[in-house]
Amino acid sequence: MTLFRQAAAAVANYQHEPKVWEVPVADQRAASRLQAAREPKEEVADVTDLDADGVPCRLYQPGDRTWPGGNGLVVHFHGGGFVFNDVEVHDAVCRRFANRAGLAVLSVDYRRPPEQRFPAAVEDVDTVVGWLQRQDRDPQHRTFVHGDSAGGNLALVAALRHPGVFDAVALVYPFLDPSQAFDSHDTAADGFDRAEAAWYWEQYAASPADYTNPDLAPLLSDRLHTLPPTLVVTAEHDPLRDEGEELARRLDAAGVEVTATRYLGQTHGFWRHDAFTSADRLLRQVSGFLASYA
Repeated sequence: MTLFRQAAAAVANYQHEPKVWEVPVADQRAASRLQAAREPKEEVADVTDLDADGVPCRLYQPGDRTWPGGNGLVVHFHGGGFVFNDVEVHDAVCRRFANRAGLAVLSVDYRRPPEQRFPAAVEDVDTVVGWLQRQDRDPQHRTFVHGDSAGGNLALVAALRHPGVFDAVALVYPFLDPSQAFDSHDTAADGFDRAEAAWYWEQYAASPADYTNPDLAPLLSDRLHTLPPTLVVTAEHDPLRDEGEELARRLDAAGVEVTATRYLGQTHGFWRHDAFTSADRLLRQVSGFLASYA
């Protein structure tokens, strides 16, 4: 397996950075927001900060057919190991997402550990879904759910906890297995390793018992058969690769319409960063997949 050039450069930089547990969480969050503020941002028709029954969200409207209505809505849960990132950090990619898909995007600012551990984020998922259903009950209006990494976990949990609400699911290298039982944690850990993954799970879980709760570890769910059409995207050089692909296999076995794609030469995290040539290709793939169900 060969890292593509842009991914290899990112991995080289990562190797010189301190471990996540060596720097205060608040400092890392501030650095991510500062970096995100420097990113170029595409214009969209409208950006509005909303309060979804106490959960802060940001709505991106790509055109004059506004939500509720329009071509549909994507509920987006950001990645960051459950601990990092927020609507500000994902602002640029959500703008691109709305424009590429021609769909409104609702970015959810769920509560994060270590201040608010599991099940706080899941409770926020439920709150937002309930709020959405009161906003737009027209069955002709399509609603989708999307997430990357830890956000992929929450997007999957949202669809599993609320069967029938979403018309399609799109997951980008989802973070699913706290047991870290799959081989890719040892064979594909470029730029993101087993110890870092374990640290994120330790921050998220409130107790050891949570590690076998399907709302934290959705591969254990007995509701996989309830999912709508689902896209699962993995990266070749990612410790989470095998758990994502195992999800795709289980969905197919359960009779779910599933599409699975592995991006060769890429590492975890590339989707959000437009410095990666493949990032826009993946964004267009996800957008096209969701738009095909609108």
